[in-house]
Amino acid sequence: MLKHLRAPRSHALAAAIGLTLVSAAAFAQDAAPATAAPAEGEAKTLDALMVTAQRKVERAKDVPVALTTVDREKLHVLGSGGGDIRFLSGRLPSLNIESSFGRAFPRFYIRGLGNTDFDLNASQPVSLVYDDIVLENPLLKGFPVFDLENVELLRGPQGTLFGRNTPAGVVKFESAKPTRELEGYGQVSYGTYGTTNFEGAVSGPLGANWSGRASAMFQRRDDWVDNTNPNARTNQKLEGYDESALRLQLQYDGSDTFHALFNVHARRLNGTARLFRAQLFKKGTNDLFDGFDEEKVGIDGRNFQHLKTFGASARLSWDLSNELTLYSITGYETADSLSRGDIDGGVGAMFLPGGSTPTGIPFTAESADGLPDHRQITQEFRLESNYSGPLNWQAGLFYFDEDITVDSLNYDTLAGGVQAGHAQQKQRNKAWAAFGSLEYAVTDRFKLRGGLRYTQDKKDFSASVLQSAPFGAPVSGPFKVTTDVNDVSWDISGVFQATDDINLYARVAKGFRAPSIQGRLLFQTPPQPSVADAEKVISYEAGLKADLWDKRARLGFALFRYTVDNQQLNAVGGALNQTILVNADKTLGQGFEIDLDAYLTDNLMVTFGASYNDTEIQDKNLFVAPCGGGCTVTDPLVVRNGQTLAAIDGNSLPQAPKWVYNVTARYSLPLANGNEFYVYTDWAYRSEVNFFLYESKEFRGKALLEGGLRVGYQWDNGRYDVALYGRNILDEVRAVGGIDFNNLVGFVNDPRIVGVEFKASF
Repeated sequence: MLKHLRAPRSHALAAAIGLTLVSAAAFAQDAAPATAAPAEGEAKTLDALMVTAQRKVERAKDVPVALTTVDREKLHVLGSGGGDIRFLSGRLPSLNIESSFGRAFPRFYIRGLGNTDFDLNASQPVSLVYDDIVLENPLLKGFPVFDLENVELLRGPQGTLFGRNTPAGVVKFESAKPTRELEGYGQVSYGTYGTTNFEGAVSGPLGANWSGRASAMFQRRDDWVDNTNPNARTNQKLEGYDESALRLQLQYDGSDTFHALFNVHARRLNGTARLFRAQLFKKGTNDLFDGFDEEKVGIDGRNFQHLKTFGASARLSWDLSNELTLYSITGYETADSLSRGDIDGGVGAMFLPGGSTPTGIPFTAESADGLPDHRQITQEFRLESNYSGPLNWQAGLFYFDEDITVDSLNYDTLAGGVQAGHAQQKQRNKAWAAFGSLEYAVTDRFKLRGGLRYTQDKKDFSASVLQSAPFGAPVSGPFKVTTDVNDVSWDISGVFQATDDINLYARVAKGFRAPSIQGRLLFQTPPQPSVADAEKVISYEAGLKADLWDKRARLGFALFRYTVDNQQLNAVGGALNQTILVNADKTLGQGFEIDLDAYLTDNLMVTFGASYNDTEIQDKNLFVAPCGGGCTVTDPLVVRNGQTLAAIDGNSLPQAPKWVYNVTARYSLPLANGNEFYVYTDWAYRSEVNFFLYESKEFRGKALLEGGLRVGYQWDNGRYDVALYGRNILDEVRAVGGIDFNNLVGFVNDPRIVGVEFKASF
């Protein structure tokens, strides 16, 4: 039992709600048939929720995995203020998303498991799968959210059917598909700070056997933060961006036995890199400094971000008989980026005449990370049975090939920003896997599932210092590292239909993440790549899924506990001014999750989600460098080889909030002629988080509550919609991350955005 298991009293309500919902499920009445459009006088009900969490279409309540879905309307509302993929953070139980690169490089955490590594070669234990293609590089994972059918969050190891780097779970995106009927939509909005959004799609037939869909998105925000440094070389205005993305799909549907879907997509982003703020925290607290103004900053380094990505895929299927279907999924992805920022977040340094602004900056820091060369190729073949009997199965082969080059650059701010250091790392990663999954209906009410996946993963890595940084590593290298591992992941689960409305399930699963290599060598003396060995996780999960109140509501509830052996962690910055990979002997996690969708009345639809995640690092021999910028470390400190280190045994994982709550409510007022007035509100809360492996008073993000509100009017049976919207309507300003090697640097969440939007469909 973990020492932090007891929930704080302030959150006892969430536990009470969970127990109440479970009790309600146990006493639910026999369900009435679900109808999408009830007859006059009948109550509205929820259709059966269909998902592809097990690589085939089935009812969510029959899937023995804790999962949450987000439909098209909710995605549209959450993203209405120009938000990137991070708008999903806290909107689903046990999900946190953050970034020190802004829009370009999201980092995902499920049930507390994630990776704070900001290296462009970083791997994550959360896999993002977009239209059946795994997006491995973190820059690919930020692809914009637009014209989607839905999003599925699968919590817990998914190592059998999805495989690659999924010990924490999978975030699965599915684009809206081409249609045989001509249809489409266009929407445009304008809001605070010139926030402009455009999104649209056109879909329809292209001859007798083909159909297509073209989707596009454009987002823009003006530079809204003033640089108060009058001597800045550039960037007198900051935090603006313009981003565009395109997706083209071509579908062949002229055969009963062969189907094909081709997808081409691209993204372009220009704007400000993450804006770091010097001395953001009041020493000894995690309060922002007195007089903090999010619309002002003073920096003397350059700040910009450029990113381009391109990808294509082909999804083919052959019905070999009435009982067998063969799938081929081919994917290609590439990215090109450069992001440069003023890392110290201020002006000058303490050793200069006149010191620094604000005071306490020991030295200037200005750097950039680039991805000048990258490509990823994936191929999967999967054979699926469609037997009418109790036994069915899936089996397949998967191949992954990635080639990547990463540039780490340093600049001398005091000499006009000239380049003053360059390290480069290259990696070739090849992996293949064979997998299989069985399901067997023992009785009409009890079904067993199980699967195995064998993975072989090899990385050939090389890093060099091409230009020495001041007080850093000399020109040296290449330093070469090779890892070659294999592993077997597995899962076994059972689903029992307790009543016509309630399914109970239990699942045990093992996940695996291949070794990681990092080569940020500029300030390491002697320079040496760091390697984190493979990590493995065993997860135990049990829960229920139920239809309630004559299908006017549905409930998901899960309890879980997991153990990670050899967890890969990233020791960031610190007093040693370096970033290295480490392995923790063991990490424990446990908690619960609740999902509820319900029609409280025919005109009021609500959703509620909650999660409790208790994580603990268990390694008495693991020590990391604490901050180098004067923070107040609360962990025990030891001196080893002349270096002061912090003991992190017993700490929670970084960026792992114990509590996440989310709620939405949509109230509609039907009017004549199919018109409607509606109000939609959404709220998300996450509790405090540590930014780093060690604990300190300053680098701990306060609890964050963000709300949205939308008031709109629809007419012509929903074809047209005009609305006023607000995001972060309480104007909450919180630090959401930090940099710890220089001074008390941090960065904050997005500002309040208020705007108006018009949408037309045909």
